[in-house]
Amino acid sequence: MVLVHLDSLVTAALQLAALLLQGVAFVNCLIQPADAFKVADKWSKPGWAILTLVALLLVQAPLFGGLLSLFGIGGIIASLVYLLDVRPAVREISRGRGGSSGRNTGRW
Repeated sequence: MVLVHLDSLVTAALQLAALLLQGVAFVNCLIQPADAFKVADKWSKPGWAILTLVALLLVQAPLFGGLLSLFGIGGIIASLVYLLDVRPAVREISRGRGGSSGRNTGRW
């Protein structure tokens, strides 16, 4: 009986972690400038926004099998690719030309 509760608790924790990961990926994609994606030689901003949103819906919707289904794992992978590959490249481009970070990276 305790094992059943532990199983559902672990599943709920994984579901929450996936929601946070994918939510961060989607929102971050929305706030980045569109031209930075082109300069970084990545997919377009609308392409990544749609992909991260669909990934979020696939993982969170039980209709598609949820977190541990093939769609769910694919959605997690898509969000991780955005966060680990696209986001740093786009952020570097935005920061390099005095983007929204507000930091002065110049000598003066």
